[in-house]
Amino acid sequence: MKIRVFVTGGTFDKEYNELKGTLFFKDSHLQEMLRLGRCRLEVDIRTLMMIDSLDMTEADRMIVADNCRAATEDRILITHGTDTMVETAAFLAGRLSGKTIVLTGAMIPYKFGSSDGLFNLGSSLAFVQVLPPGVYISMNGKSFPWDRVRKDKRIGEFVEV
Repeated sequence: MKIRVFVTGGTFDKEYNELKGTLFFKDSHLQEMLRLGRCRLEVDIRTLMMIDSLDMTEADRMIVADNCRAATEDRILITHGTDTMVETAAFLAGRLSGKTIVLTGAMIPYKFGSSDGLFNLGSSLAFVQVLPPGVYISMNGKSFPWDRVRKDKRIGEFVEV
């Protein structure tokens, strides 16, 4: 079973500029993360964009939806910023059916070393293989249907609603 992975940016792929004290995007860390996690799954990774999810527009979401629709795979994982992940999941759910789509991200950039990104990636790859068709969010070892989750900024986790 081949899994299509779409990269959109988010905290997952942010880098830290030590001189300016700012976060920025360079390249996706996904290949390195899969190598370090000793992933043996067949994945096809495509970078669609490298943006902060707070900057994601409806046009950006349409790019994601169009790519999901065009993908020959019926199992799709999307790396995404956590701030608007639920909004993108709702957007996709209203436009796609017949595929299992899992969105995941990280609260701490992978390059910081203490990131939850590697765990979230591994969990999401497992979930995308076993969940029925639909749109889901996967964070911290849990999966949630797109319409039963929210980000609780107070505790820094996704919770069921």
